[in-house]
Amino acid sequence: MIFRAVRDGRPYPEHNLTLKQWAEIPPRPLRLDQMITTKRELALDKLLAEDSTFYGDLFPHVVQWNGGLYLEDGLHRALRAALQQRNQIHARVLVLSEPIE
Repeated sequence: MIFRAVRDGRPYPEHNLTLKQWAEIPPRPLRLDQMITTKRELALDKLLAEDSTFYGDLFPHVVQWNGGLYLEDGLHRALRAALQQRNQIHARVLVLSEPIE
């Protein structure tokens, strides 16, 4: 198994971070087998969207919430790492400790 789990949807509260705010979070190494995906499939139309990390951020976006590390954006980068026999990637991690209003 590449990831800890594969989900469809985000179980954590909406955080409303902009790409600029994500860019302020320093990347850190994470093991692929600790991450839970928030997408069950890689859709090309979403991959090529303006707010995707495909065009913008070089690092995947991960939300740490309720004991889980949820891969929010950058699934294509994580899969590429797995195909290259790497078991970790560098990602920006937003830590949510309380619901955001």
